[in-house]
Amino acid sequence: MGRIRVLVADDQPIVLEGLHSLLEPEFEIVGEARDGQALLAAAERTKPDIIVTDIAMPLLNGIEAARRIKKTDPSVKIVFLTMHAEMVYATEALKAGGSAFVLKTSAGDELLTAIHEVLNGRKFVTPAMAARVLQALAGRGSRRGKGLECLTKRQTEVLRLTAEGKTLDQVAETLHISRNTAKSHKHRLMEELQLHTTAGLTQYAIEHELVEH
Repeated sequence: MGRIRVLVADDQPIVLEGLHSLLEPEFEIVGEARDGQALLAAAERTKPDIIVTDIAMPLLNGIEAARRIKKTDPSVKIVFLTMHAEMVYATEALKAGGSAFVLKTSAGDELLTAIHEVLNGRKFVTPAMAARVLQALAGRGSRRGKGLECLTKRQTEVLRLTAEGKTLDQVAETLHISRNTAKSHKHRLMEELQLHTTAGLTQYAIEHELVEH
């Protein structure tokens, strides 16, 4: 049997370089991508065994990319490597089909451990977060059918700011976009989540830990 084939994705060249150095002694790097759309194309082209991907990437976030990839190739194992230590990212990443969630601040050997764990059919979450993530996944989910993975990064930002009580004008100013653009994002995320009031959006954001109660 040949070496395990790994596809890596991150928008930072220095991170990709580090992944090559860390993984190449043991695995075959079959490709790399610097945005979510490129990740979709590379996954289709290379058919990797493992994908190591960031969450925050241009054009398409890693969670949404993972969800789409798993639909076409359920057998691929996806390891998220990210700076985001928030619970919401970990739970949504695993719900989207991820097998592991590793923080970039962790040692490189933790990523290697995560890859070996998922190759053996197990899940892996950075130990500092593992207990809380497993509790969240076991104890609750969204009361509605869709999670944050259905939203774009901008829609998620608008959701968080709205839940914090900001007006459309304040949302627009914070994100450096026009009021009409902010209004459009809010309208679209309400459609995606099937919510019809600002109060409903606020409750949803609290449930998904975008804001504190």
